[in-house]
Amino acid sequence: MDWLYTLSGFAVGAIVGLTGVGGGSLMTPLLVLLFGIHPATAVGTDLLYAAITKSGGTVVHSRKGHVDWQIVRRLAIGSIPATAITIFVLSQLPKQSVATTHVISISLGIALLLTACAIIFRQRILGYALAHDHSFVHRHIGPVTVAVGAILGVLVSISSVGAGALGVAALFFLYPHLPAVRVVGSDVAHAVPLTLLAGLGHWWLGSVDWSLLGALLLGSLPGIWVGSHISAKVPDRILRPILAGMLVLIGAKLIGS
Repeated sequence: MDWLYTLSGFAVGAIVGLTGVGGGSLMTPLLVLLFGIHPATAVGTDLLYAAITKSGGTVVHSRKGHVDWQIVRRLAIGSIPATAITIFVLSQLPKQSVATTHVISISLGIALLLTACAIIFRQRILGYALAHDHSFVHRHIGPVTVAVGAILGVLVSISSVGAGALGVAALFFLYPHLPAVRVVGSDVAHAVPLTLLAGLGHWWLGSVDWSLLGALLLGSLPGIWVGSHISAKVPDRILRPILAGMLVLIGAKLIGS
């Protein structure tokens, strides 16, 4: 079975390299629906997987000056406490119970649908933000960014989804004049402490499969490299609708199951 995990890691890594999104939003439901991994274990393992893979991306973005550390700090001020509280709440629920499984599955499904919307309407979100950049939200950008970080902290801790596409969509809306590469770099940098803390929390809860994590990384790291190198040859307008459609179908299945 390990080679199938590695193959899946390669496929998801290639998609991430091609589109820039799809890590948690594809890996976690893949583990749950295709391999029958318990949702809590899938979420916990994927969180540490994300922390490791995005650490490399943060180093690259930081060296190129693509990280706005003030934005990262604002997001972290909201997300870190929210993550700690969410992990504590999860620790009070019966482990591996039907209720816990249901909560995680529903949260995962909703997060996937929101992610699909963020992918489909990314340009509209940016256009709306540019047209309303003097609104109440943008006049109170600091506290609002902290609140967005808190929302991401809760969502990511429960479902492992949201640190990528949802985080980028939120930053596009909040900081419409920030270059796209700095939006992506800041989101990746914030995702590292968020997913690391959430992943360690799930490890504390006993929801991490280390052998599974190793098998996924063995495939995903070369997958990301391959996907990144061929991304320029595949039109973005083709890839993103396909990815969004997949997320809608998977999200609907998880909610309806």
